[in-house]
Amino acid sequence: MQSTIRVRMSAHDAHYGGNLVDGARMLQLFGDVATELLRDGDEGLFKAYDMVEFCAPVFAGDYIEATGSIISEGKTSRRMEFVAKKVIAPRPDLNDSACDVLEEPIVVCRATGTCVVPKDKQRR
Repeated sequence: MQSTIRVRMSAHDAHYGGNLVDGARMLQLFGDVATELLRDGDEGLFKAYDMVEFCAPVFAGDYIEATGSIISEGKTSRRMEFVAKKVIAPRPDLNDSACDVLEEPIVVCRATGTCVVPKDKQRR
């Protein structure tokens, strides 16, 4: 099973000079994707990331596509892998609202982690 969301980073997401977005925003997107993947229960909890790799900067105006998939399942745990890619980049040199769809998306973050769906909250 796989889930994907696409989000435009806003000026509100820019945390540092030069409109740089905090890497924690990518982890927030991965949490949202994990919620979509945990459809077998009413309550899924992110237990831990065991690997996070920030690969490229993200800026306000970038469109990020975050994808996750379940790679293994235990009785209550779900091991997942995630990737976030920049798929559209702003072109402020042309005008304030110009953007380019990237021919080749840029991987900005990768992660793996484990979520837990407590046994008493599972539906299957």
